[in-house]
Amino acid sequence: MSRTSYRHADRAAGRLEGALTRIARTGGKLIDPAVLFGIAVLVAFFLGLEWLIATDRVSRAVVALPSDAIAGMFSPDFRGDLIGACLLTFRLIAVAMILEVLVAIPVGYLLYRKPVLGTAYEGWLAALFAAPLFLLYPLFMVIIGRNNYTLIFMGFIAGIIPIIIHARLAFMTVPQTLINVGKSFNLPEATIFRKIILPSGAPTIFSGIRLGLIYTLINIIAIEFLVDSGGLGRMISDRYFRFDIVGTYSAIAAVALVSITLNLIISRLEKMVR
Repeated sequence: MSRTSYRHADRAAGRLEGALTRIARTGGKLIDPAVLFGIAVLVAFFLGLEWLIATDRVSRAVVALPSDAIAGMFSPDFRGDLIGACLLTFRLIAVAMILEVLVAIPVGYLLYRKPVLGTAYEGWLAALFAAPLFLLYPLFMVIIGRNNYTLIFMGFIAGIIPIIIHARLAFMTVPQTLINVGKSFNLPEATIFRKIILPSGAPTIFSGIRLGLIYTLINIIAIEFLVDSGGLGRMISDRYFRFDIVGTYSAIAAVALVSITLNLIISRLEKMVR
C-alpha cells in the first residue's frame, strides 16, 4: 500500500473516531446513565426469567415466557381488544388524576393557610391514607352503579389523600423570604401563589402526585378485575379465568406501559411547572 493510501486510511479512521465521539457525547446528554442502568437491569431480569422458564425450572402454567407475553401484545386476535382496553383504562386513570389535582392542591393550600385546620385534620388524613378504602367499592357500586363513574370515584378517593398531604407539606416548606419578596413588590395573592409558592413546592407536590397515581392505578385496575368491568383489569380477569397464561401476562405488560406513560407525562408537567 502506498503512502497516499495510508494517509487516506488514517484520515478516514480519524473522521470515524470523531463521529463516534460526537455520537457518544450526544447520547450521554440525551440518555441519563441511571436510566440506561435501570433498563440494563430490567433486560437482564427478563433474560434470566426467560431462561428459567425455557429450561422448565419455572412452570409455564404459572409464568409465561416474557418473549411470548410481549409478542402476544401484537398478535392480531389480541391487539384490537388490547388497544381499546388500554385507552379506556388510561382515560379512567387520567380523569381521576386530573380531578385529584384540581381538588387536592386547593385543599392543601387551605390547610397551609389555616394552621388550625391543618393541625386538626392532619391525623385524619394520615388515618385515611392508611385505611383500605378499596373495600368501599361495593357501597359505591350500589350508590353510583356498575359503570365507569364508580371506577373513577374509587380511584379518586384513593389518590387524593397523598396529594393533599404532600401539597400542604410543600407549601409549608416554601421559604418565607421568597413570599416576603413577592409582597414587597405588592404582588396579588394569586400571583404570589402562581409565581413563587407553587414552583417552590413543585418537587414535593409532584412526589404526592406520583404516589397518588400508584394508588389510583391499583384501585382502578383491581376493581376492573373484580367486577369484570372497564378496560385492562377486565381483560386480565377474562384471560385469567380462561387459563390463557400468555394473554394474562400480555395484559399485565400493557398495565405497565400505561403506568410508564402516565409517569412520563407527570415528569414532563413537573418540568413545565418548575
